[in-house]
Amino acid sequence: MPDNDEEFKSKFWDSIRSDMTAMIGVPGVHPRPMTAQFDGDRNVIYFFTAKDTDLAEAVASAKEAILVYSAKGHDLFATVEGTLRIDDDRAVIDRLWNRFVAAWFEGGKEDRKLCLLRFDPADAEIWKDASSIVAGVKLFLGMGDPKEDYRDSVAQVRMK
Repeated sequence: MPDNDEEFKSKFWDSIRSDMTAMIGVPGVHPRPMTAQFDGDRNVIYFFTAKDTDLAEAVASAKEAILVYSAKGHDLFATVEGTLRIDDDRAVIDRLWNRFVAAWFEGGKEDRKLCLLRFDPADAEIWKDASSIVAGVKLFLGMGDPKEDYRDSVAQVRMK
C-alpha cells in the first residue's frame, strides 16, 4: 500500500476515534448515526444498540454494511464498506461498557435488549478537505489547477 494510503488510513482512524460518531447502514436499513466504540488499537468499530432496532434485526446474520463518516471539523470524510454483525463476546462488552452506554439500558449489561454490533472495515474512500487558504489564493491568482490539487486529497484504501 502506498505511503499516501497509509496516511489517509491513519488520519481516518485518528479522527473517528476522536469524534466517535458515524452513520452505519445495511441493505434495507438506511444509515443512521451511531456512537462508535473502540477496543484498544484494533481496527474494528463497535456500536451498542437494542436488539429490537431495525439495524440489529437486519444483521441477525452478518451483512455487508456501509459506514459514512464526516469529521466534526469537516476536514475529513469517508465512506467505508465492510461487514456488520452481532458480537456477543461478553469480555468485549465489559471492556466497552461506559456510563454513556449504561444510560440507554436500564438493566445494565444484563439488559435483555442489549446488543453489540461489530463493524469490520474492508475498503474505504477517504477525502481530506481540499479547500485550504493556499488553494483559494492560488485559484484567485490564476495559479495551478484546482483539480490537480484535489487529486492528492482523496484515496481509495484497503482497510484490512
